[in-house]
Amino acid sequence: MINESELEKIKEVAIKNRVPIIMDDTLKEIEAILRKEKPKRILEIGTAIGYSAIQFAKIAEEAIIDTIEIDVERAEEAKVNVEKTGVSDRVNIYVGNAVDLLPTLDYTYDIVFIDANKGKYPIFLEEAIRMTKKNSLIIADNILYKGYTLSEYNKHKQRTAVNSLREYLKQAMINEDLETEIIEVGDGIAVTRVKKHTK
Repeated sequence: MINESELEKIKEVAIKNRVPIIMDDTLKEIEAILRKEKPKRILEIGTAIGYSAIQFAKIAEEAIIDTIEIDVERAEEAKVNVEKTGVSDRVNIYVGNAVDLLPTLDYTYDIVFIDANKGKYPIFLEEAIRMTKKNSLIIADNILYKGYTLSEYNKHKQRTAVNSLREYLKQAMINEDLETEIIEVGDGIAVTRVKKHTK
């Protein structure tokens, strides 16, 4: 059983300290996806303080969640939060740069959730395809990035992130083995179904 009061406290702390966590309406959309898909193993790229991983464990009651966090302090906080909420037996936290860690993981995932460095999204997509199977889902959060991704935005400040998100969508759309839709919820999510796998 998930400790609901602890989960609520984690959310409050995140909001107070401006730690980015999954938006409520995005979580609601993903909850519907998880309930429909009934995943056995989920990969999350971008743990932060563990809020979304704990939510996924709460929704998908039989799933193992592997989650990667580059920030050591946040990863430690996530470990504490996972313990407090009672899901440490199903949530595995990997600490390090996802670009380096992903190639070392040899699991096959039903769902991959991407919510990390926007500039690395195309790399994450490539690794997610490798680690999934036919009918798996790859979900990328913040894909619309304040509306910049699908606009004429070309300012220097966010250019790398925006260009990488555009490249992610391009690759997700042109790959004939994938089927991708954009859902305009929160900051936008791209939901990609793996139609066939070439493993």
